[in-house]
Amino acid sequence: MTFARRAAVLGSPIAHSLSPVLHRAAYRELGLDDWSYDRFEVDEAALAGFVGELDSSWAGLSLTMPLKRAILPLLDEVTDAAASVEAVNTVVLTEDGRRVGDNTDIPGIIAALRERGVERVESAAILGAGATASSALAALARICPGPVTAYVRSEARAEEMRGWGERLGVDVRTAGWDDAAEAFATPLVIATTPAGTTDPLAASVPEAPGTLFDVLYDPWPTRLAAAWSARGGKVVGGLDLLVHQAVLQVEQMTGRVPGPLAAMRAAGEKALAAH
Repeated sequence: MTFARRAAVLGSPIAHSLSPVLHRAAYRELGLDDWSYDRFEVDEAALAGFVGELDSSWAGLSLTMPLKRAILPLLDEVTDAAASVEAVNTVVLTEDGRRVGDNTDIPGIIAALRERGVERVESAAILGAGATASSALAALARICPGPVTAYVRSEARAEEMRGWGERLGVDVRTAGWDDAAEAFATPLVIATTPAGTTDPLAASVPEAPGTLFDVLYDPWPTRLAAAWSARGGKVVGGLDLLVHQAVLQVEQMTGRVPGPLAAMRAAGEKALAAH
């Protein structure tokens, strides 16, 4: 069976990705029966070859680690948002064959926070310093006029985060990971670290905390998110981010606006509950 339009998520490792579940749910809801969405294990060395063989049936790509920066030299155009953090998670293939890169993580973070009633904060903290942390900084540049403190494990990471702050126009201050519990005094904490990293911090959640945005979605809740909720704090999770960035990808790739956010979230929740 041939499909009129194709899309996929690329990365390594990729087997865990929920993107196919979300995008396929969107296609069903939109009645796009001739669209398909798959996942491919592609590392940096194989990326150019994969992209070079895409034909006119392809509408777009989602990119996860380690490809968000590796894709940049292969694109014809990059949006301002993606250029600001040198990271692309979305490639739209236009009818005239051009490859346009975007970053939907940044507006996805803002949309996920807005959905929970967080539209502006006076200060914030970020736990970690990887690619998601730079996207979080770019999002905070739009909603946080005050300082952002990044809690990191090395001076090299601290310097990197300060550099992103200068580039994005954010007042970034840095502190060591040993002091990470101090982040909880700010109205918004964005945790961008791998699974298990913040577990020891769960015991340090204060009474009446602000908002925690934990970008993990499996396992969920994290120990930190559970402790935060138990103390009455507001929690935004990784599935919220995943769904909001994915619905923007669907809108760009299909041209159908608005994308079916509720159907995509329901599919994601069902998939996570099943394993």
